[in-house]
Amino acid sequence: MPLTKEELLAIEAMTHEHRRTIVETTLCAGSGHIGGALSMIDVTTLLYSRFMRIDPENPDWEDRDRFILSKGHAGIGFVAILADLGYIDRKDLETFNLTGSNLGIHLDANKVPGVDASTGSLGHGLSIALGTALAAKQLGKEYRTFCLLGDGECQEGSIWEAAMAIAHFNPPNLVTLVDRNHAQIDGMTEDVMPLEPFADKWRAFGFHTVTVDGHDFDAMNDAIREALHRKDMPTCIILDTCKGKGVGFCEGDYRWHYGGITQEMGEEAMRDLDAYYAKRVAAIEQRGE
Repeated sequence: MPLTKEELLAIEAMTHEHRRTIVETTLCAGSGHIGGALSMIDVTTLLYSRFMRIDPENPDWEDRDRFILSKGHAGIGFVAILADLGYIDRKDLETFNLTGSNLGIHLDANKVPGVDASTGSLGHGLSIALGTALAAKQLGKEYRTFCLLGDGECQEGSIWEAAMAIAHFNPPNLVTLVDRNHAQIDGMTEDVMPLEPFADKWRAFGFHTVTVDGHDFDAMNDAIREALHRKDMPTCIILDTCKGKGVGFCEGDYRWHYGGITQEMGEEAMRDLDAYYAKRVAAIEQRGE
């Protein structure tokens, strides 16, 4: 079912607040993986607002859907969602990655409610996701697993081992997504270790593969819904995104994979985000639905 105008406006507002929280948290922490957090926040917000079956008051609920943030360095974006949902106290975001905080730069599933796997050592998340998907089948559970990869980590062989196994077992309750923001810590992916033809590689491993605009909620919504209904083969959704989306001095620049911002830069980022949000809202309003 397509998103209504009201639903789009609601999710745009939610994502805008998450983007602002990412900037605020980066300021409090002194630094953070701001670029990759801003590129993945649209799809993650969509998953949690439209698809994830969860209960923040019971984070260990056995029948909850699982979300594996394989690109664990983007935890500074994930905590924005967890705080919004009530898994963690918003006040705790001020301690992110500071000494003594439970909110480390790579989120620890043993310390942070709502985190289903400790990630950040790249290349492992997809294997974990396969394990949770197969466990659901073994236990007779109906929960789904959504796994979000970074494109840079897809240069690791362990990702393709997991992909091969997923194609073999074909768990219908697993959806693989890749934040294809084209940049990683040392440069653009195609300069560091080329991934293209990226979609064809996933197809060769036995995946139904679609590429969508990772900042287009309608396109992502349709792709995820299709993936959840497909039973003949696993699905990989490649999200074509922009590193640092919404903040002018970050956008498309690999140097903002990780970095610190001054108070002045934070204020500039907030102005950029407000302008970006206003532009997106105006586009929705023009639809006239």
